[in-house]
Amino acid sequence: MSEAHPVDTRLPFARQLAFGIQHVLIMYTGCITVPLVFGAAAGLDRATIALLISADLLVAGIITLVQSLGVGKLAGARLPIVCGATFVGLNPMILIAKEYGLDAVYGSMLIGGVVGVALAWPFARVVRFFPPLVTGTVLTVVGVSLIGVAGGLIIGTDPKSASFASPSSIGLAAVVVLIAVGFVCLGRGVWSQLGVLIALVAGIVIALPMGLITTAGVGTADWIGIPQPFHFGSPQFPVTAVVAMSIVMAVVFAESTASMLAISEITGKPLSRGDLARGLVGDGLSGVLGGIFTAFVDTIFNQNVGAVSTTRVFSRYVTAVSGAILVVLGLVPRIGEVVAVIPKPVVGGVGLVLFATVAVVGVTTLLEADLTDRVNATVAATAIGVGLLPVFTKDMFDKFPTSAQILLDSGVTLGAATAFLLNLVFNHTSLGAMARAAIVEPADTKEPATEAEPTTTTTTTTNPAVAI
Repeated sequence: MSEAHPVDTRLPFARQLAFGIQHVLIMYTGCITVPLVFGAAAGLDRATIALLISADLLVAGIITLVQSLGVGKLAGARLPIVCGATFVGLNPMILIAKEYGLDAVYGSMLIGGVVGVALAWPFARVVRFFPPLVTGTVLTVVGVSLIGVAGGLIIGTDPKSASFASPSSIGLAAVVVLIAVGFVCLGRGVWSQLGVLIALVAGIVIALPMGLITTAGVGTADWIGIPQPFHFGSPQFPVTAVVAMSIVMAVVFAESTASMLAISEITGKPLSRGDLARGLVGDGLSGVLGGIFTAFVDTIFNQNVGAVSTTRVFSRYVTAVSGAILVVLGLVPRIGEVVAVIPKPVVGGVGLVLFATVAVVGVTTLLEADLTDRVNATVAATAIGVGLLPVFTKDMFDKFPTSAQILLDSGVTLGAATAFLLNLVFNHTSLGAMARAAIVEPADTKEPATEAEPTTTTTTTTNPAVAI
């Protein structure tokens, strides 16, 4: 009888629990930042944000369990995977909330999830159309476009408010950033991995004497409870909102595919097309469950991929324990209520680091593409430029139909569509060959080599991957 692969091996319970808790601590800050930022941007009260946090943790736990253990031949990659809310859908969700309301946010997410489940198997066959050139471009746009959201949390959004751009708020956010940078860069082992979480806790402690934390009403939530389905009412399905969230799902698919391939390489467990498709079904299910329980679309957290690589603990039962812990946390509403009191400048400082890290991951991913090729470089440059237009030119599409603005005002949507289409045209049709054939250096511009000139060797330095 052959020995089980390390991915399929159970560890002693105490070790599984310890490593499972570590995975939760590593991803926790990134996971709860999404509902905190969305709730603040959508103008939700603290109690409602607490509900979003509980739902977010619950769905993240369920999807982590699905990805780790699998559901028959239907869903789950059966790899050591931890999932959580993705930043990719944040801007589109904020735009949909402002234009159509929260019922449309979760209705469009629900349909986007259904579309994702339906397209998981076909996507696994056409994943070659989403190379690093496309995914790197989109992640770069996502990270840069969210910097403004972090800034809004730090200084506020109402210029008429007495607290707007308060030096104390900016100073608090700066301290949070410095603490995060210090631990991430100077810490060792788990201290480095938990740097952002430590900065979050430190920010809360500093904010207490500043009077930025109000605990009035904290403790009123139940200890045990299940998030209410369709909390914001019957879901609505505006076409443009559904299209936007379906595009978000495609981007998540591309991101998760890269993460699953990385996990496969790290663990030495081959990833079949079926495994990949079932993993993508898990992403789609997160959209369905997120739409029902007012949570968020989940993706594979790359910082946990990094943890698997660092610890060399490959068992998927460890991450299953992490999923169970997240489910338990999601069923304790009082935890969400406590998290919701974190001051916005603290969330903004943490968000600034996390969002900028997403952008750096995008740049790192782009480095896997051949950007010395002028065509690829032009595709990336154009898509990033188009994706960032609505970020830096806020009123650009104000005269367009309201329904169209949901798509056009989303840098993620514009950047993803532009990168995908240009990559398709120039890397999968004869136009690409024609374009590259036209790139010929004129012979008369070359200087003749002389024997006196020494031969030089160019060394290419590979930029290490950044985990988020």
